Amino acid sequence: MTKRLIIIAILTLVAPALIFAQDNAKIDLANEYLGQGDVDKALDLYKDLVKDFRNIPFVHNNYLALLINLENYKEAEDYVEKQIKRDEGNLIYKIDLGMVYQAAGKTDKANSQFESVIAGIKGDNYKLRITAQTFISKQLREYALKTYLAGRQSFGNQYAYSIELANIYRLLNNREQMMEEYLNFAIQNPNNINYVRNILQNLLTEPEDLEALETILIQKVQKSPNDIIYGELLIWTELQQKNFFGAFTQARAIDRREKGEGSRVLEIGIIAIDNGAFEDAEDIFSWIIQTYPSSSNYVLARRMLIKAREGKVKNTYPVDTTAIRTLIADYDNLIKDSGLNSNTLEALRSKALLYAFYLDEKDQAISTLKDIINFPRAQPQLVSSCKLDLGDIYLLIGEPWESTLLYSQVEKDSKESLVGYEAKLKNAKLNYYNGDFELAKAHLDILKLATSREISNDAMALSLLIQDNTLMDTTERAMKKFAAVDLMLFQNKKIEALQGFDSLLSQFPNHRITDEVWYKMAQINQELGHPEVAIALLDKVLASYPTDILGDDALFLKGKIIDKQLGNKQLAMEAFQALLTTYPGSIYTAEARKRFRELRGDLNQ
Repeated sequence: MTKRLIIIAILTLVAPALIFAQDNAKIDLANEYLGQGDVDKALDLYKDLVKDFRNIPFVHNNYLALLINLENYKEAEDYVEKQIKRDEGNLIYKIDLGMVYQAAGKTDKANSQFESVIAGIKGDNYKLRITAQTFISKQLREYALKTYLAGRQSFGNQYAYSIELANIYRLLNNREQMMEEYLNFAIQNPNNINYVRNILQNLLTEPEDLEALETILIQKVQKSPNDIIYGELLIWTELQQKNFFGAFTQARAIDRREKGEGSRVLEIGIIAIDNGAFEDAEDIFSWIIQTYPSSSNYVLARRMLIKAREGKVKNTYPVDTTAIRTLIADYDNLIKDSGLNSNTLEALRSKALLYAFYLDEKDQAISTLKDIINFPRAQPQLVSSCKLDLGDIYLLIGEPWESTLLYSQVEKDSKESLVGYEAKLKNAKLNYYNGDFELAKAHLDILKLATSREISNDAMALSLLIQDNTLMDTTERAMKKFAAVDLMLFQNKKIEALQGFDSLLSQFPNHRITDEVWYKMAQINQELGHPEVAIALLDKVLASYPTDILGDDALFLKGKIIDKQLGNKQLAMEAFQALLTTYPGSIYTAEARKRFRELRGDLNQ
């Protein structure tokens, strides 16, 4: 080959690359003009660029959007139709043509175009997904919905594209259909249930949403009782609403079907106790005892039944000491019938705490706790918990040095465990009682990061109490007196504590701590059986400090006192309704809403 021919051949190969490089520069320039608002220059460049089909992928969206914005609808229509002829299989161009019709006000033609695109891709999963995603990207969510539904129909699978449809319904704010599709996803595979629970927990933030989900699930359980996934999700939904009896009813049905000997039901009963739903817990544990007297869950259910009754006795004011002695006898019978084991050692511990905190028989409590600590087969965590209990009792009898030795021992032996964090919290409280607020806060700052939400919340609450009431009072005199009276309260010296709080109010009138004092005094009067006095104190908090941290606490406690101690159904409903309206973000909203619905008769148990 001659030298001249070789040069020609090289130029032939290189020329397209040079041209394309030059077009890249023009593309950048056109985009820059468009960004600067110089639409005429941008339009001229785009018109020139689209003459070469290789440039179209890089300029199509901007060029078409510019034509539509300039209302050059005919030009836009001609341009897109030309691209469709050139690339018949490109679904995006076909959707773009519908977009041009829509912008031009040709609604019927636009709808017809979109429908024809959907009709043309039935049975082709790849094209279907591309089409749906294109509709979503162009804010045509209804057509994305139609695309997936058409695909579901063409494949004959009622669960196909459930996650995709759920996401679109969420974007369309169609909560009920969104929930239906997440349930469709859950039912396909048991492994999907955790994903669905997690996503629903994030999305269903309003009580009405959970009530709607509950209704849907009840219908599905009735229609398909053998699909346990629906039952499990219904249990979860009831627990989110603190409807423990409803969760129990469903768990009981599943337990019977799967012959679970009450395991699922037992878990719900324990959750009910943790949330103060003692009557529901009684029903739950009684059912396990009656239904499975020979099961491995029997002894634990029996202990938890006594614990539920204990919770009810402790929260019925004033506390009946005769009922406390009945509980101790129940624990004794359990230990006698079952011998000493992990469950009955816990019963022994509960018995010791009743002696210490409700019967003022502290020597008996100390002796019992030491027996558990020295028991050869006692679990280390139970031993640590009993040491903390023993520390509390030494604090009751005025021996704080013994208390801190025990707390510190547990803290050292169980640094990163739950019981270790609990020991650190008790040491922080001991420093608080002693008026050493800096040391208390140092402990509390660490505990704010604790993995246990309860310990973390307690630490933050105490830290906030100290900070809020010492910030403007450098002498800390009021706060130190408050902490000393708080210690009296821990030691069950209720009358002395009331007198101490009265003295504090007289000595420090209009101090920031006043609302805390009124609230504590209300709690004491509630426990002493003086509900009217308690309500009057809570009303003071609500009148003088409605937006402070104790506002929702005061209103919720007022509702509980009216409900449980005064038995005034209408006034209790008004208090709970006021909490839901005034403090919608309160931690008490779920419980207040549940009790409001019970009082109104919505929950037919």
